[in-house]
Amino acid sequence: MNTLFIIIVSIIIVEFIFDKVLDYFNLKNLSLNLPEEAKGIYEEEKYRKSQEYFKVNHNFSTLTSTFSLIAILLMLFFNGFAYMDSFVRRYTDNPILMTLLFFGILGFASDILGMPFSLYKTFVIEEKFGFNKTTLKTFILDKLKGYLLAAIIGGGLFSLLIWIYQSTGQYFWLFAWAVISAFTIFITMFYTTFLVPIFNKLTPLPEGELRTAIEEYCKKVGFKLNNLFVIDGSKRSAKANAYFSGLGAKKTIVLYDTLIEKHTKEELVAVLAHEVGHYKKKHTLIGTVQGIIQTGVMLFILSLFLGNPALTNALGVGQVSNLSHNLLNTFHLDILAFGLLYSPLSEIIGIISNILSRKYEFEADAYAKETYSGNALGTALKKLSSDNLSNLNPHPAYVFVHYSHPPVLKRLRKLIPFDK
Repeated sequence: MNTLFIIIVSIIIVEFIFDKVLDYFNLKNLSLNLPEEAKGIYEEEKYRKSQEYFKVNHNFSTLTSTFSLIAILLMLFFNGFAYMDSFVRRYTDNPILMTLLFFGILGFASDILGMPFSLYKTFVIEEKFGFNKTTLKTFILDKLKGYLLAAIIGGGLFSLLIWIYQSTGQYFWLFAWAVISAFTIFITMFYTTFLVPIFNKLTPLPEGELRTAIEEYCKKVGFKLNNLFVIDGSKRSAKANAYFSGLGAKKTIVLYDTLIEKHTKEELVAVLAHEVGHYKKKHTLIGTVQGIIQTGVMLFILSLFLGNPALTNALGVGQVSNLSHNLLNTFHLDILAFGLLYSPLSEIIGIISNILSRKYEFEADAYAKETYSGNALGTALKKLSSDNLSNLNPHPAYVFVHYSHPPVLKRLRKLIPFDK
């Protein structure tokens, strides 16, 4: 047990305890009685159902996170990562193939171990509360497609990064930053048209009263909308949503079919106005730039760690094999150890990102209120909250760390202030 090993284990345990404390506060913050200001959002019976849904998910999350904690601690204490590395080296000494095989086995094994939990979550919990629309066939196909995408995109990116290091040495982080940044921009622009259709069917919103109302609104606010799609979200869940993606001419707004089914024309235009607000306020662009900067910082810090034998020793490699350490034959181990060490900084960055995201949501709400209707958006949020059995009273500390959107009651107070 070297110092780095102890630090890694401490990070994992402290983060677990921190998350469980937040979960406990969130659970204790539940109100058994329907809050006065929530009347008109939930009926008493549905409110009780939302409380039950929250508690079931809380207990399930505790089980799965505890299982994950035990699994990674066993891998660390019994040199599981080192034995995996030794297994991979029996078949290849090529740095690229070693990395692909190592992370491929690790990812597949992790997914297989988590499969019973995924099945239970989808076909028991979500089914019990009336959300699940996923068939076993769709579940299996989603898994297979996910594996294929991980192999093609993840494998290709890893291969390119290792090749870059072989070719550039000390400037690895700069070239890697450029490649990952280009990939990030590509995904931001083409996510909806390139990746989403692999899993869901996208169809242009048909001509009719709703499309006419949306086009009139877009014309009024000077928003050129070429890509307005309906996604078959009902293929997997009864929950409703909408989102904005893309940059420039590739900007796209997607409405879930479940959203269209349950909301009025005015509410849908208000939801779209909120999404337009994200574009007008440049939230997607700012978020992309922030992500690129964060990636650059992470890669620079990574460059300071790569090649340090302490990383592989922390994973127990020295106890399993007499490995001569150089970056090219331990790249995958260094990346894994660095990822574990980087976790606290990643958590802090995530908190900052959530703070900004909640601010952006308020700004998009305000834009919709200013250019269309705060009442219509508020009514839509009420329906979404009720239909999705959202927790109306999350603990402020939990919101601060985990919520990318403000709690619905805070949003409603700004859109349609409650009567005193």
